[in-house]
Amino acid sequence: MEHKVVLVTGGSSGIGKSIGIFLKSKGFKVYGTTRNVANYPNFTDFDLLELDVRNPESIQTAISELIAKEGRVDVLVNNAGIGITGPIEETPHAEILKAFDTNFNGPLHMCKAVLPHMRSQKKGLIINITSIAGYMGLPYRGIYSASKGALELVTEALRMEIKGFGINITNLAPGDFATNIASGRYHAPILPDSPYSSPYGKTLKIMNEHVDSGQDPMLVAYTVFKIINTKNPKVHYQVGEFMQKFSLFLKKILPDKVYEKLLMNHYKL
Repeated sequence: MEHKVVLVTGGSSGIGKSIGIFLKSKGFKVYGTTRNVANYPNFTDFDLLELDVRNPESIQTAISELIAKEGRVDVLVNNAGIGITGPIEETPHAEILKAFDTNFNGPLHMCKAVLPHMRSQKKGLIINITSIAGYMGLPYRGIYSASKGALELVTEALRMEIKGFGINITNLAPGDFATNIASGRYHAPILPDSPYSSPYGKTLKIMNEHVDSGQDPMLVAYTVFKIINTKNPKVHYQVGEFMQKFSLFLKKILPDKVYEKLLMNHYKL
């Protein structure tokens, strides 16, 4: 039996790398992507393709290379993303656009690139890696929440549009995991004369601590593996610590202002 071909964006580090390593260990033919392959001369965990999710031409080149090598693509894992923190009032709009270009537009570009191939195969699976933060507006992480929340919603719509072609799409929302996202995210500077200086500084410290003490990203990889082996995937999946997932349940049942107060207490605001 032929092994399924899996493409994982942002596969050179963090959650994407963990997904690729785990799926390869299970017999899948894995390709990861990174913006500059030359930066990883000793990368041997799985094959890397050069691809920038913000650039449709780059995407088409990489997909064409993949199809030329394998003849198909069975699973796309849209994992590439960037973090962004800061008071919304003080966050440069260019950085806001950059975050949406990577976290929202990027996965859409990828979907558009692989869907014709999956449609011709009459089967395929797309897993969009979102975030538990995408289910709520988090203080000083509002732009990140918005970009991931938008991806959750557009996946719901796309799921209904492509179901008739035998293609499945689903969201997988991780909580905090021990990756390098904190070092790679854009931090609006803490300005000493800013009215947000003290609360933003406290919140940023808490956010970074959550990532540093996060769970093993292999848990996300295992969940991806389970989704791939599920005949009819659900619309939404979450993976993370109990309290992070439980917070989603609380958001459904609590009055908005009560939930808002819980968040503000959590971030010491």
